[in-house]
Amino acid sequence: MKLKKIDYDFTVCKVASQKEIDFDLSKDFYFIGKTDEEYSLVCITEDTPANTIERDDGWKAFRIEGVLDFSLIGILSKISGILAENKIGIFAVSTFNTDYILVKKENFAKALEVLSQAGYEIA
Repeated sequence: MKLKKIDYDFTVCKVASQKEIDFDLSKDFYFIGKTDEEYSLVCITEDTPANTIERDDGWKAFRIEGVLDFSLIGILSKISGILAENKIGIFAVSTFNTDYILVKKENFAKALEVLSQAGYEIA
């Protein structure tokens, strides 16, 4: 399986309302999550809104290349298991096509190294 590095620094944050998330849809990356409890945003660090309630900077990301069929089982579990065995925490975001895995910047090189050793191709 092929993993693709994403060449941005990311921020994970929480905002008070949808009004705080005024994004130009042409931005390369952002993920918005809304539940009955919160609005969460993952975005390129330089695009982080000024009025966040909480924010955590210093994330790097990679994605699983290609479109994943919904019948596939355990892909994210296997990757997160390998990283957990190496004491690397993750923040995962899934889209219709694939999964994105964020790790703290200081663990990014090690994460890619252990995944490469486990047979993943890194691009």
